[in-house]
Amino acid sequence: MLTSLYVPGDRPDRVAKALGSGADCVIVDLEDAVAASHKGAARDALAGALAEAAPGIVAVQVRVNARGSAWHEADLAAVAELDPAVGVRVPKVAGPDDVTAVTAALPGREVHALIETALGVEQAFAIASAGVASVALGEADLRAELGLATGEEGEPGLAWVRSRLVVAAAAAGLPAPQLSVYADVKDLDGLARSSAGGRALGFVGRTAIHPVQLPVIREAFAPTAAEIARAQEIIDRVGAAEADGSGTVVLEDGTFLDVAMVRAARRVLGA
Repeated sequence: MLTSLYVPGDRPDRVAKALGSGADCVIVDLEDAVAASHKGAARDALAGALAEAAPGIVAVQVRVNARGSAWHEADLAAVAELDPAVGVRVPKVAGPDDVTAVTAALPGREVHALIETALGVEQAFAIASAGVASVALGEADLRAELGLATGEEGEPGLAWVRSRLVVAAAAAGLPAPQLSVYADVKDLDGLARSSAGGRALGFVGRTAIHPVQLPVIREAFAPTAAEIARAQEIIDRVGAAEADGSGTVVLEDGTFLDVAMVRAARRVLGA
């Protein structure tokens, strides 16, 4: 899954457009994108807004308000009425208790944890091991807490945090995470550079806040033609070696293959 797209829950018209945007996942937001005075209306519109969602075609999640907020319990109750395939995205997860409370309220439903605080980062592996389907960073709040600049200027300060999340996900047996949103929707060049940096750290896609960002994200995270060709060469060489009983396998450029390289090649071809 390369792309996820946030859409305000109080705008059913935009939800319908998001479902047809080509994003791999649509995240209907009841939290940051919805003013306090509109949260009840957004919650009430949820089922109708998602009526057009085609199961298995586009993944759908609902970002509820954080545990302990005035809206959290009502949000969970609304999600409980939706198709079981709709996941719940939980913001400001600071520890595994924030996850287990939601899984208890919504048994059998996928829970996606959003880590947005220094405490949550320190608890990343415990959160990833608490039965979630995925973990991700909420970098806006985290930047504010850590005193990091917005935009590209603050990205160097996030490198360790991002790597921490990738390692936590891998250690817990979860899919590699998606990168957090890039807030400046007009700066597509900056989005491309930031996404390339995230890919180098092990992220496999990115969340977007506007459809115009989706092609840039897709291009940044999709395997290149050269990567696909090399991966296919690795698989072909290994297959030929197995067929004729050869031992050591070497590529044309002299690279000796090992099991990890074969696993990586299969991941590229499966992307």
